[in-house]
Amino acid sequence: MIIFVAICIFLIVVALLFLITPLLSRKPLPGTSAPASARNATVYQDQLAEIDAELGREAITQAQWAASRAAIERRALDEAEETPSSPRVGEAIAPARRATITASILGILLPLAAVGLYILLGAPQALSPAPDEGQQAVTSEQIEAMVTKLAERLKTNAGDTDGWIMLGRSYAAMGRFQESANAFSKAAAQRPADAQLLADYADALGMANGRNLKGEPEALITRALKADSGNVKALTLAGTIAYQNADYRKAIALWEAILPKVPAEDPFAESVRGIISDAKTQLEKTPTTKGRTPQSSAKNDAAQTGAASLQGTVSLAPALKSKANPDDTVFIYARATSGPRMPLAIMRSTVRELPVQFSLDDSSAMSPTMKLSAFDKVVVVARVSRSGNPAPQKGDLEGVTSEMAPRARGLKVEISSTIN
Repeated sequence: MIIFVAICIFLIVVALLFLITPLLSRKPLPGTSAPASARNATVYQDQLAEIDAELGREAITQAQWAASRAAIERRALDEAEETPSSPRVGEAIAPARRATITASILGILLPLAAVGLYILLGAPQALSPAPDEGQQAVTSEQIEAMVTKLAERLKTNAGDTDGWIMLGRSYAAMGRFQESANAFSKAAAQRPADAQLLADYADALGMANGRNLKGEPEALITRALKADSGNVKALTLAGTIAYQNADYRKAIALWEAILPKVPAEDPFAESVRGIISDAKTQLEKTPTTKGRTPQSSAKNDAAQTGAASLQGTVSLAPALKSKANPDDTVFIYARATSGPRMPLAIMRSTVRELPVQFSLDDSSAMSPTMKLSAFDKVVVVARVSRSGNPAPQKGDLEGVTSEMAPRARGLKVEISSTIN
């Protein structure tokens, strides 16, 4: 905007220079620079010199010379009496003053006229910079209000499939996955062969189940691929299930089918290539002796070492019940006591469902490379999040167990403290 204004000012100044400079530098017309009396005196002197020359050449007589000289001197005297000694206002002074006034008026009116015409005919709103990406054009309260309004409208217009899809995606973006799954369920009942809808439904349901895609989510993914074998999201989720089942060959095949469908420079494509590389690494580590498949190998290894699994119950201390709303989100997850702080396995519930039983294992891992079975000592954390954000925030309610091996049953986790 600053550059634009500077250019406009420069152009206005140039225009004013072209218009005002000739007015301010205006010179008197030829023949008007000296008073009329001075000009006439020169003429009379020339005439006297001329008759003197004629007398010298004897072109006129002495009497003719005297008569002519007397006539010239008389005319000079008569004009000297009639001509004022100084110019009158409006004769010599007025033109210069008028030029100065005209230049001043142009200097003021021209910029005002240019600005006025731009406001009327231009686009002054374009001078205001667009909001930065980091700025929020809409507050979280406004988003919440819009989503609530959409949910209320669908109560009286249950046949609006697109409305249910929009509501499901809105809830998912807000981290309210169970409500998202419920909305997608309404839409899927009306549009049962929509692959993208079924994949979104499976994803929301898996998130609501603590990132567990087994059971109904897996069935939805199978339906989505049957409707469209090339649906990117369905392929991604199916590959995740295969990876969690240690079927790395199948996971690689599913993820490789995604790459031709997305631009090579897309960040998602780079992410897919990364997890394919990880799956290939895992495949190389898997024994491939005759009669022993990767799946049976993983199961046998787990049976020999004892599969990593944490099971128990989460409850809310009576003294804190007044500080929690029934719809507040409850995150239940295992975390390594040393090393990265990210959850190794996680599930999600609500305050309304407490006390709730939980089961955490490698199938509920957030990352294929960060599993519960990869660590020797962990703790189980249960936290009530009013915002629905997995990251701890001031005012959240929390309960944490003591350190343990990642293989325990009958755990009891009580949410009994407030994060300050």
